[in-house]
Amino acid sequence: MEAASVADKPIARRPGDVVRDLLSRFGLIVFLLALPVYYTAKDLSAGDGLAPMLNLFVLGLSNGSIWALIAIGYTLVYGIIELINFAHGDNFMLGTFVAFALYGTLGLTLSTGTFGLIAGLLVCLIAAMAACATSNVMIERVGYRPLRNAPKLAPLITAVGFSFILQNVGILWFGSSQFSIPDLIHSQNVLFTIGGVKFHNSDVLAVGVMIPLVLLLTQYITHSRMGKAMRATAQDPEAARLMGINVDTTISFTFLLGGLMAGAAALIYALYQTTLWYFSGFQAGLIAFTAAVMGGIGNLQGAVLGGLIIGVIQNISDDRIAAKWTPAVVFAYLIIIMVFRPQGLIGEETREAG
Repeated sequence: MEAASVADKPIARRPGDVVRDLLSRFGLIVFLLALPVYYTAKDLSAGDGLAPMLNLFVLGLSNGSIWALIAIGYTLVYGIIELINFAHGDNFMLGTFVAFALYGTLGLTLSTGTFGLIAGLLVCLIAAMAACATSNVMIERVGYRPLRNAPKLAPLITAVGFSFILQNVGILWFGSSQFSIPDLIHSQNVLFTIGGVKFHNSDVLAVGVMIPLVLLLTQYITHSRMGKAMRATAQDPEAARLMGINVDTTISFTFLLGGLMAGAAALIYALYQTTLWYFSGFQAGLIAFTAAVMGGIGNLQGAVLGGLIIGVIQNISDDRIAAKWTPAVVFAYLIIIMVFRPQGLIGEETREAG
């Protein structure tokens, strides 16, 4: 009886435990808001109002939309086979080259009319998505599928190898130097203004393409037969195989979806940045992978959230701190988030690799 009474007695909590629980629950929210709140307060004290910071948020969300689309490819592949597809960023780079190559083929110039420009860019979008999807599926079929049962290090090194191969394809195609492309949509033109907040053509394009694609992808994965097969394979490939699901086809289709998202991001990036080069895929891939990890690798909504957060952080840091410090600021955010939430902001526990 004495032992039972001792076991039932609640354990007294120390003040440090309470503080630690509060930090783990609300600390990340405070940390994420610290930078924008600080600079917003400075603007308000200087009499500038909310418009400067809101403008940075708009630019950050449009820039983050590109990272979000690329990050989806990373998170889809990792969620289903627990592989970090390091070739994904360079596949995105080839998509930007495909889109640009079609400019001349379709006769798209700065003087092209609105209807012709929209039709031409739609063709470029479809072509870039198809090219990235095809490339992704071929890489999976040739490089990853034969190593499906190999040690985890083998497909990882293979992914790095494909990354270098795609970079060299880009060098052979357009050379190793950066080059400018026509600003077909006049990306920096202000489309409309609300309360002092400017919305540029590029902002509307990026967000306007990202949101429908993410919603369609989410609905497809949630409700379609193939989407259910993808989720079953992600949970337990062997059980999915026993239930009659073609796991190899499902994995290939996952790579195809990731390639489609990368192709869409490629056209937006080409129109948004107007400067391309072979190394842009590595840089974009690193940022997008960081976004996927920050939001929760394997979680679709987490990849989008991470991409948008990084876009906002980058624009605030570029404008208020210094562009040279932006990578350090972004990865400082990542490290702090990983310390408090190793699974990411809205990530979930995943099955053990095996």
